[in-house]
Amino acid sequence: MGFFEHLKQGLAKTKTGVFGQIGSLFRSFSKPDEEMLEELEEILICADVGYDTTEEIISALRETIKAEHITEPEAAHEALKRILREAIGDPRPLNLSTTPSVILVIGVNGVGKTTSIAKIANVLKSEGKKVLLAAADTFRAAAIDQLKVWSDRVGVDLIRQDEGSDPAAVVYDAISAAKSRNSDVLIIDTAGRLHNKKNLMDELAKINRVIERELPGCARETFLVLDATTGQNAVNQAVEFKQAAEITGLVLTKLDGTAKGGIVFSIKKTLDIPVQFIGVGERAEDLQRFDADQFTAALFEE
Repeated sequence: MGFFEHLKQGLAKTKTGVFGQIGSLFRSFSKPDEEMLEELEEILICADVGYDTTEEIISALRETIKAEHITEPEAAHEALKRILREAIGDPRPLNLSTTPSVILVIGVNGVGKTTSIAKIANVLKSEGKKVLLAAADTFRAAAIDQLKVWSDRVGVDLIRQDEGSDPAAVVYDAISAAKSRNSDVLIIDTAGRLHNKKNLMDELAKINRVIERELPGCARETFLVLDATTGQNAVNQAVEFKQAAEITGLVLTKLDGTAKGGIVFSIKKTLDIPVQFIGVGERAEDLQRFDADQFTAALFEE
């Protein structure tokens, strides 16, 4: 089964629970009118698309219906699909142009950060890159052990120290190993503290200084991992993290566990940070690069 099929299955709750209502809505009207748009607005808000984003989508659909003289609900439905696809936009290509390149991964505990790191490594490995992991979340022994299990599972090396070690020291060792092993990408796990604590910013600053000193000019990405099941709280987390770190991409996990997959649209509108990876299951292959065309198609495909 290809990832598109996994994606459709993973988005089943969103598709049947919320977006399925959209198809029923359009079929229940003989022509697109204001009453239909009001009901559509309610459905989108319930899907966690977000109020402001929903207003923009409804406004764009209203204008399209008028400009294209749309009189059939099915044509309005197709116009909505195009508008939603445009609202997501396209993720920019990852900047992994140096050897090694660095991906720093941040996020609160419980969002699936540690497993996502190994799954991203699995994707990059499948694309022919040599990947090394750094277990710099040293405040939780479970995080180190968990990353070790997953690194073995996907077949990539891991640099680790004991619980309580200085995270920056782990990063230093990992950079040295990445250089000596000619690794293409170094992915660094960081402590999953709450976003409103000053020590998160201090720790990230210390890690960044080590990277800048040991790998000057290297290509870098900073990914924030968010749990889709938390809805608008995930957006709020991202807003706070954006103040503490220069986030270049988002990893959205657990989309299979929520009926509110519309969070993708809300995140794009609120943050203008691209979703780079999405997860729709527990297996390593259930996290893949985000494809806006596939995502939109999976939401609406019968």
